[in-house]
Amino acid sequence: MKVAIASDHAGFPAKQITAQAVKDLGHEVIDFGTNNCDSVDAADYASKVALAVAQGQAQRGILLCGSGIAMCIVANKYKGIRASIAHDVYSAAQGVEHNDMNILCIGGKAVDNNLIPQLIKSFLSAQFAKGEERFERRFKKLLDIEAKNLK
Repeated sequence: MKVAIASDHAGFPAKQITAQAVKDLGHEVIDFGTNNCDSVDAADYASKVALAVAQGQAQRGILLCGSGIAMCIVANKYKGIRASIAHDVYSAAQGVEHNDMNILCIGGKAVDNNLIPQLIKSFLSAQFAKGEERFERRFKKLLDIEAKNLK
């Protein structure tokens, strides 16, 4: 699987751990930066990952900033993106399984570095529960809302 990743300056240290965790699981990393701790705007990097996932260049994305919030807000402005913060392994998997989450947002200052590889594994190994009527019904509602409101 191709996984697009990016961070702002606050998420940069955690991004390095994230990239290695993705590679260790046998996936390909597409790194959209940033590449150091110099101050940058989260929106610039979240947009790159959101576009890569929305356009099919990557199957999933991972965004990191201090809290995960800025990246999550920006990513969800793009049609086809279902980004969420998940700071525990249950939510990282459940977001995919129940809601077809395609971008995981992590707060690099909110999550212990030792937990990051576990979050990545949980997120990347999860699959949407296709064929389960309640999740399919809910997902269709989500797509209908998106079609009406994100143009």
